[in-house]
Amino acid sequence: MNNPRMTLYGIVAAVVLIVLSQSLYVVGQTQQAVIIRVGEVVRTVNASPDDGPGLKLKIPLLETRILFLKINQPLELNRREIITGNQERLMVDAFVRYRIDDPVRFYIGLGDQRTAADRLNLVVNASLRQVLGGASSEDIISLRRAALTRQMREDLSTRANASRLGIKVIDVRIRSADLPEANQDAVFDRMKTARKQEAARIRAEGEQKRLEIIATATQEAETIRGQADAERSQLFANSFGKDPSFAAFYRSMQAYEVSMSRDTTLVLSPDSAFFRYFSKGGGG
Repeated sequence: MNNPRMTLYGIVAAVVLIVLSQSLYVVGQTQQAVIIRVGEVVRTVNASPDDGPGLKLKIPLLETRILFLKINQPLELNRREIITGNQERLMVDAFVRYRIDDPVRFYIGLGDQRTAADRLNLVVNASLRQVLGGASSEDIISLRRAALTRQMREDLSTRANASRLGIKVIDVRIRSADLPEANQDAVFDRMKTARKQEAARIRAEGEQKRLEIIATATQEAETIRGQADAERSQLFANSFGKDPSFAAFYRSMQAYEVSMSRDTTLVLSPDSAFFRYFSKGGGG
C-alpha cells in the first residue's frame, strides 16, 4: 500500500521538478535573452533598462529562451588580399569589435553567433575592398591609415544598419597591411621619391614665402622711413620759421658733423665765426 503511494509521490515530484526546470531560467548581467514561442519572438530580457537580469519565468514546453552576450565582442578577420587604388596587392589583417544592440533583429537576421561571424566576415570584406580599394598603398601602409580606419568604421556601421543585423560596430582596426615581398622594394622606392619631391616642394614654398615676407617688410620699412623723414623735414621747417637762431644752430651742428670726421684737418682762427657755438653763450 505504501509502495504505490511513494511511487506516486515520486512521479509527482519528478513532474514538478521538470516543470520548474522548464519554467525557470537565469539571465546574467552580461547576457540578454530572446523568448521564442512557437517560432515567433514574444519578448526580450535584459535588452533594455526596464527589464534587468536575474531569475526569470517562462511557459514550459511552449517557450524557449536563447541567450546572447550583451558586452562588446571581438571578431577576428582572416588575412585577405586587397587591390589598392594604385593597383598594388596588399595583404591586410584586421579585426572588429561589435555589440548586439537589438537581439530581436540579431536573432531574425543571423540566428546565432557562428552565423553572425560568417555574415560579418562578408560585410567587413566588402567594406575593406570599398574603402581600401580607393586608396593608394602608400596611404594604407603609412600616411592615412588612421583616417582610412575611421572611414571603414563608418562604412561598416552603415552596411550593418542597412542590413538590419541588430549590431553596433564599436571599432575596426587594421593590424597590418603588408606588401608581397616581390613588390616591397619597388613600392618603398616610389614612396621615398614621393617624399623627397614633397619635401622639395615644401622647401621651395617656404623660400618663396620668406622672400615675400622680406620684400614686404623692406617696402614697409622704406615707407615708414620716408614718412619719418617727411615729418622730420616738416618739423625742422616749422622750427626754422619760428626761431631763426635755432636754424643757425642746427646748420652749424650739421657743418660740425660733416667737417669734423676722423680724416679731416681744419686750419681756422679760434675766433672764427665757425666756432661761435663753442664759446660761452654761443652767440645764439
